[in-house]
Amino acid sequence: MGPESIRRRETSFEGAGGARLFRRAWLPAAPVRVLVVVHGFAEHSGRYEAFGAWFARRGHAVHAYDHRGHGRSQGPRGHVQRFQEYLDDLDRLLQAVRAEHPELPLFLVGHSMGGLVIVAYLRERRPEVRGAISSGAALALGERMPRLQVALARCLRSVAPRLSLDAGLDPQGLSRDPEVVRRYLEDPLVFRRLTVSLAVELHDAARRTAGGGADVAVPLLLLHGEEDPLCPAHGSLSFHRALATPGSALRIYPKLRHEIFNEPEAEEVFGDALAWLEAVET
Repeated sequence: MGPESIRRRETSFEGAGGARLFRRAWLPAAPVRVLVVVHGFAEHSGRYEAFGAWFARRGHAVHAYDHRGHGRSQGPRGHVQRFQEYLDDLDRLLQAVRAEHPELPLFLVGHSMGGLVIVAYLRERRPEVRGAISSGAALALGERMPRLQVALARCLRSVAPRLSLDAGLDPQGLSRDPEVVRRYLEDPLVFRRLTVSLAVELHDAARRTAGGGADVAVPLLLLHGEEDPLCPAHGSLSFHRALATPGSALRIYPKLRHEIFNEPEAEEVFGDALAWLEAVET
């Protein structure tokens, strides 16, 4: 199947509270399953072109969207009042995607903060999906913020919830490919700050979600780069130990950093994900 057979679509949908959220899709002529991609903090769905095209060429309808306050979606940059708003937005998108592909099995794919979003969504909402894949899930964030720093952020949030802080992300930790880092730094839709409200919400969501593997009711594949300096791989490892759903699996990639979908070995990672998707459905 060649690139010419993929139809790319850009539109929007109404998120929780009426926020207008941008969405895009990579659509093959005759899809066999659906993937819904949930991106990470401070980035956007456009950075998943390689992922979307690769899977669309292999028969997947791939849908993605920009979180509120990210990319081409509405909302203050790097801000959320409650982490639950991300779950509510995902709910809204899934309703639309299911209406477009009512007969196809649907899987969630979440990277970094998006990995935390989908895992929390699986635990708390028990959605009717066939399974999910996380990449570099932000499940160990709660360990990285000192207690005093968290307490200070909570105090600041009570008086200035939109106060902006440097996220402290080192772009070199994304990928060993310097071209990926260059494009990230030059991308006008990428930012590197967050509000104190989002910082507290991410910290609390990670702490709340990290120990809940037993609550996941569908197969979950956790993928992680062993050399990920942004979201430690042991968060995925610990979560996997608690999973009880048949078909769940863990894959840690030696030498790979945070964005395993943007490492030189990306197609190997894609292939592993595809093999798992096919195995789950047999």
